[in-house]
Amino acid sequence: MKEKIYKLDIDGKELIIKITDLTEQASGSCLIQYGDTLVLATAVMSKQEREGIDFFPLSVEYQERFYAAGKILGSRYIRRESRPSDEAILTARLIDRTIRPLFPENLKKEIQVVLTCLSWDRENDPDIICLIAASLSLASSDIPWSGPIASVRVGRLDNKFILNPTYEQREKSDFDLVISGIEKNHEILINMLEGEGQETEEDAVLQAVKFSMPYLKKLISFQKQIIQEIGKEKSLVKAQEQDIDLEKDIKEFLEQRLEKIENLGALKDDLLSFVAEKYPEPKKINYAKDIFEKEIEKALHQRIIAKEERPDSRKLDETREISCATGILPRTHGSGLFCRGLTKTLSILTLGAPGDVRFLEGMEIVGKKRFMHHYNFPAYCVGEVKPFRGPGRREIGHGMLAEKALLPLIPDSDEFPYTIRIVSENLSSNGSTSMASISSSCLALMDAGVPIKTPVAGIAIGLIQDSSGNYKILTDIQGPEDHYGDMDFKVAGTEKGITAIQMDVKIKGITEQILKQALEQGKKARKQILEKMKKTIASPRTELSPFAPKIKTLQINPEKIREVIGPGGKIINKIIEDCGVTIDIEDSGKIFVASESEQAVDKAMEWIKNITREVEIGEIFQGKVKRILDFGAFVEILPGQDGLVHISELAPYRVEKVEDIVKIGDTVSVKVISVDEQGRINLSIKQIKEQNDHGRKHK
Repeated sequence: MKEKIYKLDIDGKELIIKITDLTEQASGSCLIQYGDTLVLATAVMSKQEREGIDFFPLSVEYQERFYAAGKILGSRYIRRESRPSDEAILTARLIDRTIRPLFPENLKKEIQVVLTCLSWDRENDPDIICLIAASLSLASSDIPWSGPIASVRVGRLDNKFILNPTYEQREKSDFDLVISGIEKNHEILINMLEGEGQETEEDAVLQAVKFSMPYLKKLISFQKQIIQEIGKEKSLVKAQEQDIDLEKDIKEFLEQRLEKIENLGALKDDLLSFVAEKYPEPKKINYAKDIFEKEIEKALHQRIIAKEERPDSRKLDETREISCATGILPRTHGSGLFCRGLTKTLSILTLGAPGDVRFLEGMEIVGKKRFMHHYNFPAYCVGEVKPFRGPGRREIGHGMLAEKALLPLIPDSDEFPYTIRIVSENLSSNGSTSMASISSSCLALMDAGVPIKTPVAGIAIGLIQDSSGNYKILTDIQGPEDHYGDMDFKVAGTEKGITAIQMDVKIKGITEQILKQALEQGKKARKQILEKMKKTIASPRTELSPFAPKIKTLQINPEKIREVIGPGGKIINKIIEDCGVTIDIEDSGKIFVASESEQAVDKAMEWIKNITREVEIGEIFQGKVKRILDFGAFVEILPGQDGLVHISELAPYRVEKVEDIVKIGDTVSVKVISVDEQGRINLSIKQIKEQNDHGRKHK
């Protein structure tokens, strides 16, 4: 095996890059190690172009391997990796959004970038390593790509920024931000952001980006040195053949019709009908589609930069008309409708018992999840017909972005012990449905009576920039501005600060100045949206829906858990069956009892309290005789709690045979006379009788 090793110190940690011939049939590849986390990256380009497509055929795959964490996981009957986890899909999307803008516009060959985590050290997240590995595998290959890029993660502890924090540090950090950058004219441009925060102030995001710049520059320089040494000559991209006559006809056809950029679908159909009539060859139709896209993009840029004219005549920092509603579904636990222009999102909330949590079992994450947000984007919301095939990567990505935005406001389980699931149904889409789903979900939370700390809303900010560097920033981008614009910058938060952020671009990257202005416009719009939402519902309702389950909690001595469960689950199953409840017990001794009926919950709670009640010496109970032995009788004084009445404590005289005094099923008065170290209870009937006799004599 041939091998070249390169090392770079990054803030006290060593980044090791290995170039080997293990994957020599790939167009480009590398192994990157950071700590004991090791990632293999491969990039492959197909030999032939895909004809007749109007998109760039790039696919990015991130593969978690259970062996990387030293685990045997998966279904009991399969015991292997199957479909990618949500976390793996999010990592793949993170990489895709970073590398995609740097491919040539007219490249039609299929590109596949595969990142495989071979070793995971439980400290260093593979996602940052994967971003660097994807960059180097592409930049050193023969695939046309204008990288390299560099990526880092920034956290903050005690008001100090931390580079590439460990999982433990991220748990304590008040925000988590992934930053990717590319070098242009000796300046680092930001080409991707993704993060979440505990109501993080905008200035902190800017400072974190500034903090990352020297490290991004260092990583890019390091990659350039390696590429200079081992990089392959780039393949040439086949230039598109020009058709001067067709281009002239298309431009003349569009000239008058582009006075106002609206109803682009109908305009495109009219153009293709015009071209098909005059130029019937299929290649001409595909060529016409490309020219149409370029002309629309050109017209949009010129109009916005020169005249500040948006397609719907709004001002640059103006949001579309907003309306909200809550409680619109009769039987659900909470619902919220958020409309912004043609974008309309309905969120429905369901409250469940603690046992309804989602169990996570992956390479990185094993645990439980009590708050979930799911996002649906049916074809009808954009007026199309498509088959339903379950959630795709886009749905998973947008759903998780909204979940991150909402999570910091969700009360902890001690305050609100419910499992919470929100589903956002996109009814009509014209841009920024992910941000609309945050607002509608917040409305649903308040409608359901979930005691969130404060409302949260989201907004999408766009960018139009020309080749000279002139630019305009747009608030609340809609369809054409998203499709033909240069940036999609989603930012969500409260009045106080940011809870989630995601940015991707179609140009190489943006400057810190553009980022600052985008954050300012996002903050302004966010506050306007929150004001609109508060007019509909200002705070969470004080009572839950009558259809929501009732949950009560009880803390018991952990040593008493086995008494609640009983042998083989006999006791807990009887409580569940007789009362009609669900019961969840934590190792700490915290018990959750849930049911649609409050009376059922109270009945089960009383039952459990009696089982776990710790009796005190001197207490008197009415108990039932359960067992008789030669040396005494066992009496049940509380459900599941028996005590022994020794034969010497049955009567104030000598008893020859236990059955002479009590029989199984008798109800007797007993007094607790002792409880030993093992919790065994000793009772007396004799002392009750002596007390009664003494009382009568005294009278």
